[in-house]
Amino acid sequence: MAFESKNPFLNNKSFTATSASTDHKVHQATLIDYNQDMTLAGTINKTLILFLLLTAASLITWWMAFNGMNPMLPTIGGAIVGLILVVIAAFKPQYSPVLAPGYALFEGLFIGGVSAIFEAKYPGIVIQAVGATFVTFAVCLGLYKFKIVKVTEQFKSVVVAATFAIATYYLISWLFSMFTSFVPVHYGNGMMSIGISVFVIVIASLNLFLDFDRMEKGVEQKMPKFMEWFAAMGLIITLVWLYIEFLRLLSKLSSRN
Repeated sequence: MAFESKNPFLNNKSFTATSASTDHKVHQATLIDYNQDMTLAGTINKTLILFLLLTAASLITWWMAFNGMNPMLPTIGGAIVGLILVVIAAFKPQYSPVLAPGYALFEGLFIGGVSAIFEAKYPGIVIQAVGATFVTFAVCLGLYKFKIVKVTEQFKSVVVAATFAIATYYLISWLFSMFTSFVPVHYGNGMMSIGISVFVIVIASLNLFLDFDRMEKGVEQKMPKFMEWFAAMGLIITLVWLYIEFLRLLSKLSSRN
């Protein structure tokens, strides 16, 4: 049974193709060693590993920023390389055991640099954004675990549509602002801009439910072991997105004071 992914990274094609292309091999392997299948515990462990790698890397650019060094090169470089690794993993999930840790390290450089920039302008904002991200994660996990929120096909459709609408809006706004004098409405600290940030945070949070559901379905489908890294990478991507959006929202609120 194929299941539909709504995370921009963990797409349906990647999971379905992986399941179909390795189905015969997986069933052969399970006759010898059941540890070759994707497990929930294994996925959680790998998510923690990626989180620790991301945190460690972020401390590098954070330290640079507050010790008189310019962190822009590793920050921008980390963002670019991280994006490249995500794209490769989306098409080649079997390489996730290498790509996922690499993504965490390079994305960590980006996160550390961006966090330092926000912190320098709005002291205390980083700890607030980190706290908001973890609280949101915990609440969503609890709601999913106790079946208060059920991931139905209609739920998935709404979230994926909203997610791609946001991505399209951001891309178009960026292109227009690069080549024209157009100022996107999500810039600044007006009520419209704040409203957009709140909406984006809600959609990013809803993607967490899809990540949890995807992991559970992957285990049920007995996907190959490397998909643990792939799924963990997808969850980290969602958390990074959520954290960045919290930084943006909190900075808008702080600038109004």
